[in-house]
Amino acid sequence: MIAEPDALPTPAPPPAGQYEMVQRAPCPRLGGIVSRLTGYREVAAGHFRQVEAASLVVPLVINFSGSFAIGLGRSPGRNDRFGSFAAGLYAGPVVIDSFGTASCVQIDFTPLGARRFFRMPMTELTERMVALDDVLGTDGLALRERLVDEPDWHQRLDIAERFVEARIATTSPATPEVAWACGNVLSSGGRMPVAAIARNIGWSRKHLAGRFAAETGIGPKTFARIVRFNRALTLSRTGTDGWAGIAAECGYSDQAHLAREFREMAGATPGSWQAQIA
Repeated sequence: MIAEPDALPTPAPPPAGQYEMVQRAPCPRLGGIVSRLTGYREVAAGHFRQVEAASLVVPLVINFSGSFAIGLGRSPGRNDRFGSFAAGLYAGPVVIDSFGTASCVQIDFTPLGARRFFRMPMTELTERMVALDDVLGTDGLALRERLVDEPDWHQRLDIAERFVEARIATTSPATPEVAWACGNVLSSGGRMPVAAIARNIGWSRKHLAGRFAAETGIGPKTFARIVRFNRALTLSRTGTDGWAGIAAECGYSDQAHLAREFREMAGATPGSWQAQIA
């Protein structure tokens, strides 16, 4: 479960009517780079909390006002405040508090898309929130100013897309071997053994782990765990097999194994997580 050291009082998620949100998929030119763009604004005072389970999303959050309090694997403390930032992959729950003043654009990158966009080893973002100017320099600050000056959400998302397109135009795609490894982990639902991936590429497991982490932020074994866990989350929302059936279908040794992964990656039991979603 999520620890509560030096925690703020536990709030609830923002109810309908207290925020506005615009979401859309990226243009086809950003396929495989960006998974989603979101505009979000809170329109009523309050203290709200959202808990996000481990995922393969690398977000860039460009905040216009207010801030978020964020804790990795725990409730955020009073000093865990972030304005505009990028966040790397983390194999655990992320607890996000907002305070009725948030207004931001969020660009969700794929792991390999993030490496191409940020132009740095993704291990520099792993399990961290890094300020906008530290990851994008003056270009990031200029982008924020352009977004602040544009009042229309759809126009803001257009500006964000064009910024991403221009930035990746001069960067190379992922290493073919790492791209192949990622694709096979995803297509197998996280069940393809790392040893088999390394053997097919012709690399040692150690070399694969190092190169994979540099381009995604985490090693292939952890990457596969997150893929498998997110498949279980999807089945829990749409399937009818129950937890034992989901565990078997996703490659867990038994239902207890799946329950342990839920505690580590979502900070909750399967039942309590499903109740939160409902």
